[in-house]
Amino acid sequence: MNPKHHVFICMNRRPEGHPRGSCQANGSGPIFDAFVAGVEHNNLGEQVFLTGTFCMGPCDKGPVLVVYPEGVWYGKVTASDVPEIIEQHLIGGKPLERLRIG
Repeated sequence: MNPKHHVFICMNRRPEGHPRGSCQANGSGPIFDAFVAGVEHNNLGEQVFLTGTFCMGPCDKGPVLVVYPEGVWYGKVTASDVPEIIEQHLIGGKPLERLRIG
């Protein structure tokens, strides 16, 4: 299999009150679930792979995810943003600038 995109979603969990926070505590579980549903709804199962990860670094911008092969990072993502990311970036080929982080 050779997917067109591979989406890595931070699923890291830290203890409550940790100074860096965690993507899991900020809602990455529902984001992952929304991607699974969106990929299925749009018949992208052969084109888009999804992987939950541990910490990817920019915890202050979490929940974070990165889309490869472009290496586009998104931060402060919510489950309601996922359909737009799928439509605009994964299908349309244009990163969603309002959520993009450097």
